[in-house]
Amino acid sequence: MGLFDFLKPPDIAQGVDEYQAAPGAVLLDVRTAQEYREGHIPGSKNVPLQAIHTITSVIEEKDTPLFVYCYSGARSQQAAGGLKRLGYTQVKNIGGIAAWKGKVER
Repeated sequence: MGLFDFLKPPDIAQGVDEYQAAPGAVLLDVRTAQEYREGHIPGSKNVPLQAIHTITSVIEEKDTPLFVYCYSGARSQQAAGGLKRLGYTQVKNIGGIAAWKGKVER
């Protein structure tokens, strides 16, 4: 680990791998509904950052592992903080779909 590793963005591919390995986990896309329709990681659920307070209608259990992404990683960082404030205990920002090299659904 280098001195400036904290400046590196999260590795979305590693985050998706962790999501797939975590039983009962949810992959959460916090981009707008329009962005989500334009292409998203298969299996993800869309709850836009602006509506993050409605998350309990999608994910009731506060100990559900949540892997959060957006376009660049900025909104997902905000969403992760908001989810933690709402009481969710297993929240990880995995970065932005802009760096994703895998398959996307439309």
